[in-house]
Amino acid sequence: MSALPQAHEAAAVPPLGSTVRPALIAELARVLPEDCLITDLGRLRAYECDGLMLMREMPLAVALPTTEAQVMAVLRTCHRLGVPVVPRGAGTGLSGGATPHKQGVVLSTARLNRIVSVDRLAQQAVVQPGVRNLAVSEAAAPYGLYYAPDPSSQIACSIGGNVAENSGGVHCLKYGLTVHNVLRVRMVTMAGEVMEIGSAAPDSPGYDLLAVTIGSEGLLGVVTEVTVKLVPKPRVARCVLAAFDDIRRAGQAVADIIAAGIIPAGLEMMDQATAAAVEQFVHAGYPLDAAAILLCESDGTEEEVQDEIARVRVLLDTAGATEIRISSDEAERLRFWAGRKAAFPAAGRISPDYYCMDGTIPRKRLAEMLEAMEVMAKKYGLGLLNVFHAGDGNLHPLILFDSNDPDSVHRAEAFGVEILELSVALGGTITGEHGVGLEKINQMCSQFASDELDMFHRVKAAFDPAGLMNPGKAVPTLHRCAEMGRMHVHHGELPHPELPRF
Repeated sequence: MSALPQAHEAAAVPPLGSTVRPALIAELARVLPEDCLITDLGRLRAYECDGLMLMREMPLAVALPTTEAQVMAVLRTCHRLGVPVVPRGAGTGLSGGATPHKQGVVLSTARLNRIVSVDRLAQQAVVQPGVRNLAVSEAAAPYGLYYAPDPSSQIACSIGGNVAENSGGVHCLKYGLTVHNVLRVRMVTMAGEVMEIGSAAPDSPGYDLLAVTIGSEGLLGVVTEVTVKLVPKPRVARCVLAAFDDIRRAGQAVADIIAAGIIPAGLEMMDQATAAAVEQFVHAGYPLDAAAILLCESDGTEEEVQDEIARVRVLLDTAGATEIRISSDEAERLRFWAGRKAAFPAAGRISPDYYCMDGTIPRKRLAEMLEAMEVMAKKYGLGLLNVFHAGDGNLHPLILFDSNDPDSVHRAEAFGVEILELSVALGGTITGEHGVGLEKINQMCSQFASDELDMFHRVKAAFDPAGLMNPGKAVPTLHRCAEMGRMHVHHGELPHPELPRF
């Protein structure tokens, strides 16, 4: 059995009759302008996968609404006809969360791309889901503000997708993930009803449904508007580049910095292979003889930055850094980060394909994990580039393979599974910011016990009783886990019969 589930195996929605597609398209054509509905095969092909290109499926249709009213109409239509809906943002997700359902409709929020308002005094912005991550900071820049979460795909990824996956970025250690930077989400349920979760105030009454919604991977509703926090641009930002001749020493340096009570704006690590790949691509000036490179950024006032860098430098020296550079100006700081942010495209230049994993482990286990992955790379006979958010233990190993070689694909999948399983064994989790989607759904059986998965199903059912919103993603049925023989059992009970099997 393939390590990755096949897209068409993921959902347990009854097959639609042959007459349903024409009826569905006719109904959608009544609620959408002609240029907002895609039905021909050639154009549908562009939506057959997200950033996880190992899994592809053709939808029945793609809806491209331009207003919230159109989103409501599409969802009501699909709900009435019993048609699954897969929400999609910019399509940059890496876990198959936007992989289409072959019996369903893809609902893209790409055309809901308006920045509604930027409030300088409240330090907030209201944006539609199709707004690019970087565009929020660009709109806030004239007011001396910016949006802190900065995924490497920020020039392309959208705020709606960031909400769905709880995205982070290189500065998430100090400024937090999406969940820490969003105040309010407006979304439409599968039944076509509008919900507002959270508020523009610092807190809102009742259960914290905002934290449930952010990171829910499109299982609960379609986001139509988001209120985000903005933060003042720091007066000064400098980046320290430290080279190590041993990856264990680099891992220890990370632990030492955090243990000293220092929370840098960013703390990232790359191994030698990654540094070599990105240096060819962006010429960041990395030392190519280093076994590992750390990037540690400090920001704040001039005095704060000077003090923090001095403390960090002592810790890096003590940990055995062979070279330490401090950015002398903004251009050099951006050059240091350009290499880190270009890791993914750099991998694409040296390999036909790459498979990006997303496990998270305790910081103290970094060196152990890196050494284990070196052994795995030899075992599977595949290249490996390691780049990750060292400060919070979020790994992004890039497995290099060739999708034209079925055996290479199989080995890449098995390699990825072993990384995720080891992440759990070391006290971590199967994802940090890319989500579960279809890619990691089997590993959910290892991560969570049956009663926990049961509760996830109950939360899903509270928002989507029919189980039509992005079915088959993120949360496996307990029957699936049992059939795989991989159930992490606490009590061993199966879901209650009234719960939908999605």
